[in-house]
Amino acid sequence: MLQVLPSLSTGGVERGTVDIARAIVNAGGKALVASSGGDMTRELQLAGATHFELPVHSKNPITLGLNIGRLISLIRENQVRIIHARSRAPAWSSYYAARRAKIPFVTTFHGNYGDGNSLKHFYNSIMSKGDKVIAISDFISDLVVNNYGADPAKVSLVPRGVDVEAFHPNAISGARLKKLVDEWRVPDDHRVILLPGRLTNWKGQSVLVEALGRLKDRDGLRCILAGSAQGRTKYVKELVKQIHSLDLQGVVHLVGDCKDIPSAMLMSDVVVSASIEAEAFGRVIVEAQAMGKPVIATDHGAARETVIPGETGWLVPPNDPDALAKALTAVLSMDREIRADLSKKSMIHVREKYTRTRMCDRTLTLYRDVLASFSPNA
Repeated sequence: MLQVLPSLSTGGVERGTVDIARAIVNAGGKALVASSGGDMTRELQLAGATHFELPVHSKNPITLGLNIGRLISLIRENQVRIIHARSRAPAWSSYYAARRAKIPFVTTFHGNYGDGNSLKHFYNSIMSKGDKVIAISDFISDLVVNNYGADPAKVSLVPRGVDVEAFHPNAISGARLKKLVDEWRVPDDHRVILLPGRLTNWKGQSVLVEALGRLKDRDGLRCILAGSAQGRTKYVKELVKQIHSLDLQGVVHLVGDCKDIPSAMLMSDVVVSASIEAEAFGRVIVEAQAMGKPVIATDHGAARETVIPGETGWLVPPNDPDALAKALTAVLSMDREIRADLSKKSMIHVREKYTRTRMCDRTLTLYRDVLASFSPNA
């Protein structure tokens, strides 16, 4: 099985790629991955997969064309039976390579891609051309069928999965937690609000900051914005200016990229996803529930599937700091008994629907089904 994606930098797509590669190897198969490389290449190799460094991240038409030949060579030299594309640029090369090599072409529709014009819509549409199309949520499944005209029979729902062993309160040692608490200088008596995610406007950090400015009681609060700016210096400057204008310098802290999200979630009293645009899945909200933490997410996209309002968390309208402030007040005022009940329900919810094992099993079953039904001459 050959998976193709732009790079192996840290992210949800990359995490899923490594998880599936490991599952293929554990099932006795040969897992291959083609990408431009990245931080997770070593982890992929430790999982038993083979990595091929190719410029599949490029959108240059000439490079796309050359990648078709490169992928065909990989397919033939390694007797690849399925090619699985996880992003648009590599999907275009993978599609034509699969057709010429006469093997099945599978895609995973990972994103709520913008398609403001006909050219962008056409570029996105390659993700709906798979012999099987994996949708990571019902929200995405509906989008693939309704916006891109995919055959519903070819679309399979396979939600992203969380490693529930790693994202479990008992998995975090006291020393590990203390290390992060000390690094971030969080006082023991403070309540912690966490928003994990790269620093970009659509993730809604500014909405959360505005909501914090509207709270009547900010004493003993610490808000952690954990994520890399990835070069967005202008947005960071705007955030810092907003924090100062609302006199939140002692409350809101930008800590950069976090390598230990489970510990960050364990120290938190509430985890927030304030995304202005609809999330295709929203991994951090599921991870937080796996840790038994209350969550607040915006009421659109896949959050409507992954959060059970009133039982595992709250949903608020997007870009609405007043509603977010009210939800934060409700969460932070919960008594211990109600919080414990929510924690139990959240962990059960994730373990029933969103485990890594479940995701991998469904994906391998899909591979077997597509191999059984594929006709190269159809």
